[in-house]
Amino acid sequence: MKKVALILNPNAGKRKMVDSIDAIKEKLQEGFEEVEVMVTKEKGDGAKLVSDLEGKVDLIIGAGGDGTIYELINAICSLKDRPAFAIIPGGTCNDFSRTIGMKQNPLLAVEQILEKRMEQVDVGKCDKQYFLNFWGIGLISKVSDNMDTQNKQLLGKLSYYISAGQTIMESEPFQLKVKSDTTDYDGPAMMFLIGNGSYVGGFQSFFPESHVQDGVLDVLIVKQTSLTHLWTWMQSKIQQQFPAEADESLIYFQAREIEIEATPKQEIDCDGECNFSTPSKIKILPKHLKVLVGDFESIK
Repeated sequence: MKKVALILNPNAGKRKMVDSIDAIKEKLQEGFEEVEVMVTKEKGDGAKLVSDLEGKVDLIIGAGGDGTIYELINAICSLKDRPAFAIIPGGTCNDFSRTIGMKQNPLLAVEQILEKRMEQVDVGKCDKQYFLNFWGIGLISKVSDNMDTQNKQLLGKLSYYISAGQTIMESEPFQLKVKSDTTDYDGPAMMFLIGNGSYVGGFQSFFPESHVQDGVLDVLIVKQTSLTHLWTWMQSKIQQQFPAEADESLIYFQAREIEIEATPKQEIDCDGECNFSTPSKIKILPKHLKVLVGDFESIK
């Protein structure tokens, strides 16, 4: 890898990334022959830059939060000639950067990028969207809608859990129909969540044992009767396995392809971005994206 484009969202992390961008570029130049910094001005700029860079660079580095990374990987994953990808985390939760073991300090993340440790990771695809972390409807999308911007700035990733506690009391069940290559379901639900990476909202709260190289999606259906279990589960912050007390109130399985219908239609939350609604078809694209990783245990 010789040619590198760093795409920076200057508004990420209260603009802290902007203050250190010169030091970041200087450090990157120690390991790459050409480093160009590109700064976005508005939503959609990152995707346009990626399209223009196809076939011209070996590596694209996304510098920003989860929204920035979502936009960039959606542009990269649709390319025929896909460059490698790396992340300098600069947002509130930085979920995928945590999944691949990146340091949350931007300068330390640059040090990891310079090690040039490459891994191929799975990517989720639903209809016209790609996702690295999660796809969800019901409670998960309402949590994002109810997020208080001031709380998010002050409390960071903890604000997701505060919002979840408030949202649980307001949510109504919907009728869910699921068809997959392993499990089918037809009944009421409060939330339907699909995970690729292990982090959601900055914590390993839903799928702590999920891995982005296992070639499957982790799926969780939350019924109306399981809200107490769900809230206890989310509050624990650190989970090592699916809770034994879940019994019939939480349904968990893994699948490669899934079809979803919901009545009434549900807004889809894809890596924190809500742009579409059900019905939807979701599948895993095994090892679709080349990524520079940090402290990451790969599956061989």
